[in-house]
Amino acid sequence: MAITQLLRNTLKSPLWVAQLATGAKSFVDNPILGSERLNRAGLHTMRVRLAHAMAALRRRQLAHLVSAQDRTDFARDGFIRRADFMAADLHRAVYTEVTNITAQGREQIQGDTVTRRIPLDPGTLTRMPAMRRLLALPEWRNLLRYVASFNCEPILTVQTILSHVTDAPPDPQTNFHIDTFHPTMKAWLFLTDVAADEGPFTYVPGSHRLTKRRLAWERRTAINAASGRDRLSGRGSFRATPAELKRMGYPDPVAFAVPGNTLVVGDTVGFHARGPSLRPAVRIEVWAYDRHNPFLPLAGVDIWSLTGLARWRTRIGWWLLDRLEQLGLRKNVWRPVGRLTADAPPRIV
Repeated sequence: MAITQLLRNTLKSPLWVAQLATGAKSFVDNPILGSERLNRAGLHTMRVRLAHAMAALRRRQLAHLVSAQDRTDFARDGFIRRADFMAADLHRAVYTEVTNITAQGREQIQGDTVTRRIPLDPGTLTRMPAMRRLLALPEWRNLLRYVASFNCEPILTVQTILSHVTDAPPDPQTNFHIDTFHPTMKAWLFLTDVAADEGPFTYVPGSHRLTKRRLAWERRTAINAASGRDRLSGRGSFRATPAELKRMGYPDPVAFAVPGNTLVVGDTVGFHARGPSLRPAVRIEVWAYDRHNPFLPLAGVDIWSLTGLARWRTRIGWWLLDRLEQLGLRKNVWRPVGRLTADAPPRIV
């Protein structure tokens, strides 16, 4: 067995080395990324510093897309917020579409919470003229691209968060965390009102910036990440306690308890969480996500956009994960639930 494992590791070594120049983040799947010795020597913090520098370079290339005030707000906070983002009639039309038009969706359950996604692929959008108008708005496109630091089409879905649907431990997304080691974008255009006690998106202002304390915390966490003590941190999505956030010098979190038609675009290398929900609640939003190789210096490099497949990425990704599951290589947590509307009751439970 030892010889077999040695052979496997030898064959995988070139891949593990190559992943150092990509967005690979798992400390448990790559023994180079997860090496305690190398991370004590600064491997992880070197990748963090370089990725942040490249994101700043790309954002300078895209600075013309947003106003000076937006750039100032984002540099300070790590997010941009827009109230009454759409015209009122467009907001009503988009909400009517997502709650009346059925499409193939998937759900996953984390703790006591179900997340549903209905991809906004070209097939679905043919039946959603209001949604097409929204996605064509220059301000929508420009804000997302600037924060993402890539002039590329993001992943787009209608997302529904259904809280307290099972008798289970709390949703792990309620713990403050970063998505990965490098700047990346997520956006939430809330179509429904979000109450303070119904799981609002919560963000620690300014936590997207690197400081000496943050880098020291990154180094300490990386040294222990492969130990298995925290599964999600081991996968590269580091968790932080409120006490750790205070020691890093960050201010109190901001909870986005907001009326419908509010847009929040954030850099999820900053600490964020889903606020606790004190009762069963349903939150519906247009959700966008963008992540590319963090070490690219140019803002316009994206094979998905060049091939015209950008808006099919979610369904392509699910299809690939289904094939891996069939081969017994990994489980796809996104389970098909058939055709449904965004406000339908959960089907995975």
